[in-house]
Amino acid sequence: MSDKEQQAHAEKMRVLQKQQREKTRQASDAERGLVFVHTGNGKGKSSSAFGVIARALGWGHQVGVVQYIKGKWETGEKNFFTKFPESVDWYTMGDGFTWNTQDLKNDTLAAQAALKRAAEMLHSGQYDLVVLDEINIALRYDYLDVSEVIAALEQRNTRTSVILTGRDAKPELCEYADLVSDMVEIKHPFQSGIKAKQGLDF
Repeated sequence: MSDKEQQAHAEKMRVLQKQQREKTRQASDAERGLVFVHTGNGKGKSSSAFGVIARALGWGHQVGVVQYIKGKWETGEKNFFTKFPESVDWYTMGDGFTWNTQDLKNDTLAAQAALKRAAEMLHSGQYDLVVLDEINIALRYDYLDVSEVIAALEQRNTRTSVILTGRDAKPELCEYADLVSDMVEIKHPFQSGIKAKQGLDF
């Protein structure tokens, strides 16, 4: 790289640095927990939320997890995070994937019980972060009413941030959230007949 190219690059970065510092200067602290929605048809919605849990634990935060759909299925993330019982409260409230349970009444009751537990956690002031894993699926199948979910979010303690995962997030929930990430599937091994792999997919 020539000196001229290096100087041009340095100048470009100085301009970007100035712009970023100005944006940071103008931004304000939320003074409340934030609401994130991870949705879309691509892989990584829950995985991303679990990554945020790791980040929160790195700062000594208290975390709660309520899983709505996945049932008693053993997963690597649950095996890992339940090793931190003083920092993570983990509740698996669903009975399994909807295509396996095939039981509208029980699935609805399980989702409503999970929302009651989640609402108590959100309101308690004991948590810095609460993850509502696959709640969007419960909303998709009308096991829950989106207005009830938003009401629970409204009543959360100012300390508490929330991540709601699952495809097909309701428009009302996306409108309410501070951040919405849409995971887009480009390619998936299952399309080629490859089963889910332990340690990568669960």
